[in-house]
Amino acid sequence: MTGTYAELAGRTVVVTGGSRGIGAHTARAFAAQGASVCVVGRDGAALASVVGEITAAGGEAMAATADVTDARALDGVRAAVAERFGAVDVLAVFAGGQGFPVPTAELSEQRWREVLDSDLTSVFLTVQAFLPGMLERGSGAILTMSSAAGRQPSGANLAYGVANSGVVMLTRHLATELGPHGIRVNCLAPSAILTERVRARMPAEVQAKVAATHPLGRLGTPADVADAALFLASDGAGWLTGLTVDVAGGRITG
Repeated sequence: MTGTYAELAGRTVVVTGGSRGIGAHTARAFAAQGASVCVVGRDGAALASVVGEITAAGGEAMAATADVTDARALDGVRAAVAERFGAVDVLAVFAGGQGFPVPTAELSEQRWREVLDSDLTSVFLTVQAFLPGMLERGSGAILTMSSAAGRQPSGANLAYGVANSGVVMLTRHLATELGPHGIRVNCLAPSAILTERVRARMPAEVQAKVAATHPLGRLGTPADVADAALFLASDGAGWLTGLTVDVAGGRITG
């Protein structure tokens, strides 16, 4: 983490998809800036581990186990965060990631609906759960998560590409609608990020080939995405809204 954002100290941040990978790293990054962080996900043990790391480092964090495709569960998270930390200042909607390749001819209706629920509808539901509080206060920063697969056709399945493209438009629409209310909305679109899962599944020789397709010559890291998230949530990005930032090592995708 390279940036220091003193203004983030004391703010309340919610990170969905926070149990591992980009979400977990982003939660730790916000906590390191002095923010109070709620990490949200379905794996209670993984969430507890992230919270444990944050608190051991002197940070303030809580876990909320919830399915982000369930509006009622998200309302429960909102209530729990309000009771523990108060109003939410930054909402990082990072849950998702159903891009496993499937030929379109073999993509079932059930799988199509599952991926759209996981990667697009969940974003709408999460924003909707926390938006009333931001509107009431007239301030807030919302960060959404798309993907390089939402910027141009890729090897990911069709539903994943469509869902992530939808997140880009959702972000632009919300930015236009909510700007007059003092709420900024921006999107992060990572390319190849070397998360724990990618490291385990992608052989070293394939990593090298993928890295070579990026002008900066390496794969991205969760820290690269977290650094961009910190900036977009900071006061230094106060004149930025409606953007989709390609965290892609120069491989601009749209």
